[in-house]
Amino acid sequence: MNASVRLSASSLRAHKRRFAGTFLAVFLGVAFLAGTLVMGDTLRASFDTMFGNATSGTDAVVRSADAITTPGESEGVREPVATDLVGTIEKVPGVAAAAPNIQGAGQLIGKNGDPIGGQGPPTLAGNWITDPELNAYQLAGGHAPRSPGEVVIDRGTAERGDLKIGDTTTLRTPDPVKVTVVGLATFGGEDGMAQITFTGMTRADAEKYLTAAPGEAATIQVRAGPGVSQQELVDALTPVLPKGVEAITGQESAEENTDMISSQFLSVFTTLLLVFSGVALLVATFSIHNTFAIVVAQRTRENALLRALGASRRQVTVSTLVEASAVAVIASAAGLAGGIGIAAGLQALFPAIGFPFPDGDLAISALSMALPLAVGVVVCLGSALLPAVRAGRTAPLAALRETAVDTSGASRTRAVTGLALLALALGVTLTGVLASPSIWLAATGAVLALIAFVVLGPVASTPAVRVLGGPLDRLRGVTGGLARRNALRSPKRTAATASALMIGVAVVSLFTVFGASLKATMDQTVARSFAGDVAISTPSFGAGGSGLSPRLADAVQRLPEVDTAVGLGRGVAEVDGKGRALTVTDPVALERTFDLGEIRGSMNGLGTDGIAITENEADKQHLATGDKARLTFTDGRTQTFTVRAVYGRSELAGDYVITRDAWAPHRTQDADTLVAVSFKDGVGTDDGKAAVEKAAAQYGDPEVQTRDEYAQSAAGGIDMMLTLVYALLALAVLIALLGIANTLTLAIHERTRELGLLRAVGQTRSQLRAMVRWESILVAAFGTVGGLALGAFLGWVLVEASDGASDSAFAFAMPPLQLTVVALVGLTAGALAGLRPARRAARLDVLRAIATE
Repeated sequence: MNASVRLSASSLRAHKRRFAGTFLAVFLGVAFLAGTLVMGDTLRASFDTMFGNATSGTDAVVRSADAITTPGESEGVREPVATDLVGTIEKVPGVAAAAPNIQGAGQLIGKNGDPIGGQGPPTLAGNWITDPELNAYQLAGGHAPRSPGEVVIDRGTAERGDLKIGDTTTLRTPDPVKVTVVGLATFGGEDGMAQITFTGMTRADAEKYLTAAPGEAATIQVRAGPGVSQQELVDALTPVLPKGVEAITGQESAEENTDMISSQFLSVFTTLLLVFSGVALLVATFSIHNTFAIVVAQRTRENALLRALGASRRQVTVSTLVEASAVAVIASAAGLAGGIGIAAGLQALFPAIGFPFPDGDLAISALSMALPLAVGVVVCLGSALLPAVRAGRTAPLAALRETAVDTSGASRTRAVTGLALLALALGVTLTGVLASPSIWLAATGAVLALIAFVVLGPVASTPAVRVLGGPLDRLRGVTGGLARRNALRSPKRTAATASALMIGVAVVSLFTVFGASLKATMDQTVARSFAGDVAISTPSFGAGGSGLSPRLADAVQRLPEVDTAVGLGRGVAEVDGKGRALTVTDPVALERTFDLGEIRGSMNGLGTDGIAITENEADKQHLATGDKARLTFTDGRTQTFTVRAVYGRSELAGDYVITRDAWAPHRTQDADTLVAVSFKDGVGTDDGKAAVEKAAAQYGDPEVQTRDEYAQSAAGGIDMMLTLVYALLALAVLIALLGIANTLTLAIHERTRELGLLRAVGQTRSQLRAMVRWESILVAAFGTVGGLALGAFLGWVLVEASDGASDSAFAFAMPPLQLTVVALVGLTAGALAGLRPARRAARLDVLRAIATE
């Protein structure tokens, strides 16, 4: 073992440059993984601290015990509690103070006339709690609201909306309310809670605009007297609370808030980063394996001499693995430091781009350090294992031959194995997508397809490079022909080098195709379901915005240009014990403005005890027209509804429809999410839209869009997702670029004598540089073409699997322009990767190169 270690140390010292690419690949992969884990821990710790500071004076929270949670949402909707409970609570021994917390949606309009926030995070409004210890917000300037129309807003919202104390603006609740800013507040010492906006009103204003009736609050905040613990306070409160109302400790409330942020944003965000860390490490695996395979091939004669001098197979294998271990440990340790730097950079970057996270020191846990270190070492050793075993099998007689280079081509066994895997992948995928829809079968097929592409790489590289490099003979003459022959020299090496780029391009192509398909799906949905001319809508994704005034649809309906205007509100209820979202609307106008497909029964006459449901939900609930369905609302009341209509499509109309009269007894803050408008015959789109915009201006000036504009805005979040995806996948492409550059550099080292001979017979430095660059471009082209094919296939699988797992019909779309850009980026990466090796090759001394053995 000691001899193996000494050999490894000597080899590393002699050939430091050979492992530079491996070092960088491991370093980047580990740094990204460590940065993701550290940032996730830091954000959770910061939110814990912020919520803890903000609620430090709240020892107990009184609220409704039950919540109704609809599919796809992590936070349920609770029944309000009566504010007259405050008097009862204040009489409980151990209670120092209690205050109602009235909360609803409220979106402020900035000085420029645009709404503040709303693209995801909630926009909140509520009563300003006068007890500073019970109020999560602390007054940082001005005074608390005292008169109707006075508000306090958080300092972050004021900065984003260019508002200051004394300014007058509009608050959408969703009915527009003229308000005057009289104070600025902080939350837990921060300017605000991330991108969430808050507007504090007088209690009378909050009850007027945010509740269905006075005397209701979301929760009641309670502060304990001296010497009373939070749990003791909860135990004292529980016996006096009415049925259906519970008390929890302030600490539990803060933890629930942190968990809500974690489940709604942090978990999704960190999971996305971890996925891309995995992609980066997978790409790094190919680069590392290729480096060690080339190094072992170059050292065939050296290893054979060691074997001839008495070294055992095990010693040669261990020596190679020790080299890999040294590179892995050093690169992974450096990656940990780089990960901490990445986390610190992201912590500083997010506020700069308008997404302020809570301040706080980096939280560096043992797990977030140990896991990336272990992953880096395992990836590096795993990638080097096969080359190390191959090195140990070197025969002593190989020392008598010329240096052996890995020139193995595509074996018949590899071709048969790869084709069998590809056939299996197609069979499993098609079964999981078409025959028996299953996300797991589709995912298994996708993984098998990736493995099949990697296995078939050397088989496909020779014909692919011949085809891709064919024009070079005509365009670049001898230089192009030499570049093509060099790329054909070792199919395994070409395939392994291209595989790293192939995976990066495949993932980019996958998300490009999926994003384009989502947009096409939205266009298809709007075109198929929405028969109106213009739409007035709220943000299409997230919890932001305040919604639209329920009076807006009636105001638009009265316009002489308008035939039908229908507002779609949202409610929640348990339908036979399962939480479901309800569409609250005028069913007759809904039928005229939306294509609901085939309707069994009648939308006319739902009244206060009728309900319409989609065919899909009717099948799930085993309901038909005339059957009874029990709905339990957030106020705890249960009502039996009669199914009076079953309709075919739900995409925009929702799965359950009830009238506004049926919803009115159970509503809290009433709002519409969409108002669809159809014009009378002969009314042009421009004239009708102008009339609707004028009427909508009186209700907070929401955006009025044509049907096409509405479809585009509804898909707005997809572009944001793709931008983030492309930025993150740049790391994978960078690692692939390093792999190509490292492979070419090592190839130049083994071809030193050959390059010297080419220079000796008349090849110029520029021709030599061009030859190396074109070889790099050919390898990149092979990887890019394979990545585009694999990515398009996986994109189709993802779209079809989503279609099978969802009630909505997904449309598959191939965006030619975006995929062309992806292809150009891949080829550009190849050209860039060849620059340094080309310069190094051109600097070779001709006489020394010829003399090199």
